[in-house]
Amino acid sequence: MFKILFYTPEIPGNTGNAIRLAAVTGAELHLVEPLGFDFEDAKLRRAGLDYHDLARVTVHPSLEAAYEALLPARVFAFTAEGRTVYSDLEYAPGDVLMFGPESVGLPEDVKRDSRISDLVKLPMLPSRRSMNLANTASVAVFEAWRQQGFAGAGPRA
Repeated sequence: MFKILFYTPEIPGNTGNAIRLAAVTGAELHLVEPLGFDFEDAKLRRAGLDYHDLARVTVHPSLEAAYEALLPARVFAFTAEGRTVYSDLEYAPGDVLMFGPESVGLPEDVKRDSRISDLVKLPMLPSRRSMNLANTASVAVFEAWRQQGFAGAGPRA
């Protein structure tokens, strides 16, 4: 379905939550090294609960390696300086939703890369710096999945 790309994530709990997000939505999670933790980290395991074996997680040694595996898909880079509001996009299966490290977000050179289809933002109140990484990814993935009619989900009440 969709591909979540965390560029050099730093906080194990956020990646653990993203593993759980990938497991419950059918999305793939792609991580670009260096990671700010290892997969034995207790906080990563706790946040992901018992969903680790239900999620497709791939670790790439570099952004170039991730692009080699993911392109020619569209890549939407989420940033507080985005031009397009996340809910204004028309998502398609296979789209890549990219998010930067928690402390600094995506670097300028990544945001300017010609392989980025669009810079995307979630609306926030003025003078707020950013949202939590896992929460932002969840909002974006569920909007993309909603647009696909929650394909693959069980019956809705």
